Amino acid sequence: MLTSDHTSIKSLEELAGILGSEKASGKTVVQCHGVFDLLHIGHIRHFEEAKKLGDILVVTLTPDEHVNKGPDRPAFKQELRAEAIAALDCVDFVAINRWPLAAEAIKMLAPDFYVKGQDYKDSDQDRTGGILLEEAAVESVGGQIAFTDDIVFSSTNLINNHMPVVSNDLSEYLNSFTSRHSVDDVVRLLDGASSLKVLVVGETIIDEYIYCDAMGKSGKEPVLVSRQVDSERFAGGVIAVANHVAAFCDNIDLLTFIGQDPEEDAFVRGKVDPKINQLFLYQDVDSPTITKRRFVEMTHFQKLFEVYVMDDGEHKPEQSATLCSKLEEILPNYDMVIVADYGHGMLGPEEVEVLCAKAPLLAVNTQVNAGNMGFNTVSKYRRSDFLCVSENELRLEARSRRRDIHDIMLDIGGQLDCDRMIITRGVSGCLGYSKDHGFCEVPAFGTNVVDRVGAGDAMFSVAALCVAQNAPMEIVGFIGNAVGAEAVATVGHRTSTQKVPLIRHMESLLK
Repeated sequence: MLTSDHTSIKSLEELAGILGSEKASGKTVVQCHGVFDLLHIGHIRHFEEAKKLGDILVVTLTPDEHVNKGPDRPAFKQELRAEAIAALDCVDFVAINRWPLAAEAIKMLAPDFYVKGQDYKDSDQDRTGGILLEEAAVESVGGQIAFTDDIVFSSTNLINNHMPVVSNDLSEYLNSFTSRHSVDDVVRLLDGASSLKVLVVGETIIDEYIYCDAMGKSGKEPVLVSRQVDSERFAGGVIAVANHVAAFCDNIDLLTFIGQDPEEDAFVRGKVDPKINQLFLYQDVDSPTITKRRFVEMTHFQKLFEVYVMDDGEHKPEQSATLCSKLEEILPNYDMVIVADYGHGMLGPEEVEVLCAKAPLLAVNTQVNAGNMGFNTVSKYRRSDFLCVSENELRLEARSRRRDIHDIMLDIGGQLDCDRMIITRGVSGCLGYSKDHGFCEVPAFGTNVVDRVGAGDAMFSVAALCVAQNAPMEIVGFIGNAVGAEAVATVGHRTSTQKVPLIRHMESLLK
């Protein structure tokens, strides 16, 4: 039965006090926990069966910020999910958790029984490792874990089929994709990347966001005046690429140039994933670590203008010789080399030639930006085993705005002896190609676009790892687009791709 009294929704601290008193009077407390994004009969039976184990049933919810089923989830915000569950007669109290997992909430509430559904009985199937942590937490407070055994539904499956958050065209594509590839096919590639030994090469960039509040026009000049409100800095460029790779690989080396400023050095090093082996070289004393400073009107997150802080000349001969020597020394040690070339001078003709001649499997991304427009196209590399660039960047190489993109891909692929490539196309998704299987199109998955900065880096990083395992290009594009959808949903490089949330996101797409 449903009730209309929602005073049963409490904070964790308030609830801990209430339950302490109830337990002192001899009552038995039962706790359930989950997302419960779409309340259905499976959840209700789960709660009813759990309530039979004690006197008081408490349900804690995963907060919105920790629901790892993709940028479009949860479908219902935490307050609505709490209200729906609080309306059930069998539920005595509801609280919204603050952490990704329930372990801390369990320790606060000290239930006698912590109850999960039968799909959690096999802890090996829980990629988060959460069920083992939660079991340890309940045992630490003198309780025990229990499992219900009733009808099972999937909220994700119901949402996808009856109230989809994606377009009809995307829904049709996903249904078609599942007829050719399974979730296991996709996950196997992410698991398989762990054994790859990878070298990531490219320029370090500090991405700085200056958040402003527009005040109006200057009184004396036709200039927009803004008041600085806040600022934020991220380690971008090749640092971001390496951090994405680190989510899947156990053996990563990072080769880059940075400036000699001690504060910048400490900042950059502090942002590198601890798993990554840092092979940092230092630029000339007068050359700073590249910084791209964006001024952003914070109300609508509208970028106003951008300032580059860098030495835009070529590297000095000594620096070039140092880098080439380092590459010659270490390239034979890897399974693949991922090159993020932003065109700011680190990778000149000598360095590129060493990479093309010596890299075992070479994945290349050459980016066009305001600092290199027209000077950093893909033909600077005579060889690439995997190429990932935007359609605009490939068209610049071909010097053609309107020519069929498929023809351009075939021509450029022939010139670079490249038999696998992904061309990103913004809202149109991506176009993949391999000599073995031809072309494939994968639509875009992202609907929540906050900031496009870094999305191409994220996609390239993870797609390259899949290509190194000879994955079908459609799966490469699928995984890449899922990564890209998560990247555009956050500001800059505020977060890096994480393996478990990515898998949960892709599982939710394919259910």
